[in-house]
Amino acid sequence: MIVTALLPESLQSRADQLRQAHFPPERNFLKAHVTLFHALPPSCEGEVRAVLAELVREHAPVPAYLTGVMKLGRGTALGIESEAMLALWERLADRFHGLLTPQDEHRPRLHVTIQNKVSLEEAKALQAELTPRILPREFAFRGFGLYAYRGGPWERLRDFSFRGQARVDD
Repeated sequence: MIVTALLPESLQSRADQLRQAHFPPERNFLKAHVTLFHALPPSCEGEVRAVLAELVREHAPVPAYLTGVMKLGRGTALGIESEAMLALWERLADRFHGLLTPQDEHRPRLHVTIQNKVSLEEAKALQAELTPRILPREFAFRGFGLYAYRGGPWERLRDFSFRGQARVDD
């Protein structure tokens, strides 16, 4: 199972447009997303659902900052900073310790991939084009997305929307 941080609708729409325009079409099966966990075991789906439901009941939308264009070597992303989301990630990582893949054991670099597996020249050209157009700004994550990977495009299982009052740092 995959857990993502949900972007606000306006940023989601813009990221989807960029991904549609610049991601290799033969590899573009997903909407733009911010992955928190890549591969939680299906056997813990009930517990994952319960923990995500608990977190969104407790917390208000999580503050974040779009930093601008991020270089991914042979790709391009929108960089994101959010200590509050990383604090929630740490709670989840602690809860599922022992079930995490090596990739998911490490604190994520929050980002939205809009281009991947292209030539270095193509990636650098897009970064140069987008850098003056992608302006840093504050936003708030609106919740978590839970997906199943069944060998192809992700299957959306459920969105969990923040509706609590607590700030993560409270």
